[in-house]
Amino acid sequence: METNFSPVSDAAALEELFARSHEEPVLLFKHSDACPISARAYGQMEQVKTPVSIVVVQQSRDLSREVAERTGVRHETPQALVLRNGRAVWNASHFDITSDVVEQAVRENG
Repeated sequence: METNFSPVSDAAALEELFARSHEEPVLLFKHSDACPISARAYGQMEQVKTPVSIVVVQQSRDLSREVAERTGVRHETPQALVLRNGRAVWNASHFDITSDVVEQAVRENG
């Protein structure tokens, strides 16, 4: 089954996302494989039409920390962020992550 997720697994990939955010909104999802709330949010993110860049926290803790440092948005899992012009312009976590809300945030920051 094809998904809309693109893994972010190294610093170069993260840098590319921040660079791309100067051209278009970038949707980033921080996910935990061990959390049932994150599993629910993952299901919501699967329904989003926009491509989703995903950081699996257990596999990329350093990248997850770097996202928090670069955006100034306190780390939470699950967490969805819209990056635009090199900064986080929107974020949500836990049960606030729904496909409708995420798609609206991407549209509003396009």
